[in-house]
Amino acid sequence: MEEVWIKEFSGRKIGRIVTETNGDRTAYDFYGRKLGTYYKYRDQTTDFYGRILAYGDITPALVWEKR
Repeated sequence: MEEVWIKEFSGRKIGRIVTETNGDRTAYDFYGRKLGTYYKYRDQTTDFYGRILAYGDITPALVWEKR
């Protein structure tokens, strides 16, 4: 498992992305609230409720949108 923090240009942390060993990625805001998940085997990104947002990985965009 790998964790990467997303930061603004000023260095302020706004969220993080956690990558699992199977390639799935989950986006969290600064406070640890789940924003969405990218499922590698389906090549889909879903929101917190499981609705499909996009085909492909847009997890960094979820963090930027929520800031």
